[in-house]
Amino acid sequence: MRVSRLYIDRSLNRGQTIELDDESGHYLRSVLRLKKQAQVILFNGLGGEYRCTLLEVSRKRVRINIDEKIARSVESPLEVSIGMGISRGDRMDMAVQKSVELGVNHISPIITQRCNVMIKAEKAEQKLKHWQKIAQHAAEQCGRTVVPQINPIVTFASWIETEFSEALKIFLDPYAEKPLTQLENQHTKVVLLTGSEGGFCEQEKKIAIDRQFIPIRLGQRILRTETASLAALSAVQLLWGDFR
Repeated sequence: MRVSRLYIDRSLNRGQTIELDDESGHYLRSVLRLKKQAQVILFNGLGGEYRCTLLEVSRKRVRINIDEKIARSVESPLEVSIGMGISRGDRMDMAVQKSVELGVNHISPIITQRCNVMIKAEKAEQKLKHWQKIAQHAAEQCGRTVVPQINPIVTFASWIETEFSEALKIFLDPYAEKPLTQLENQHTKVVLLTGSEGGFCEQEKKIAIDRQFIPIRLGQRILRTETASLAALSAVQLLWGDFR
């Protein structure tokens, strides 16, 4: 029988009894319909997970006893960060969700020159919380004990100046001459850069190359932005990560 997993943003210790917040309590009580003595798994993103027993399930509160810590990790040996050009609607949501399942460690939403999404300053924090919640739920579902960080929304010009030390830096360009399989990687870190729906403009491509990003193509077809991100993540995990 599958045991439900839940992310909790707090310290967790064996033998501890905790009361869940309203959102988590509602999820276990009303969505999963769990009863007293049911088993759940909690994790806080700091590594490992905790096997727990429900002590009380009522409208007023949900209390859980932490029975034991399980030293478990499904993290890839390859650390992957991705600068992701912001796409419209649920395309971005899907890209974030599936990237977490594929083992990404950090996601930076980027506003590129051809980005079709206008995010006002007062809405940026709301968007960030929305994407972080998607990452959290994806980690719960796929068994990760670490929740990838969604970094603040930045412009391409700002993100490209980030110092990525000891990493293979790649940007996706359907017109590039070199396929991913021709790259040699001596690092345990990879940084991917993917565009929005319109791709990168020529100036952005030049700046990326000047910053030592290598243009590569994924096959002969032009992929949609959300497809390109996921295909690239799958490919680097197959070549240098835990898909081998």
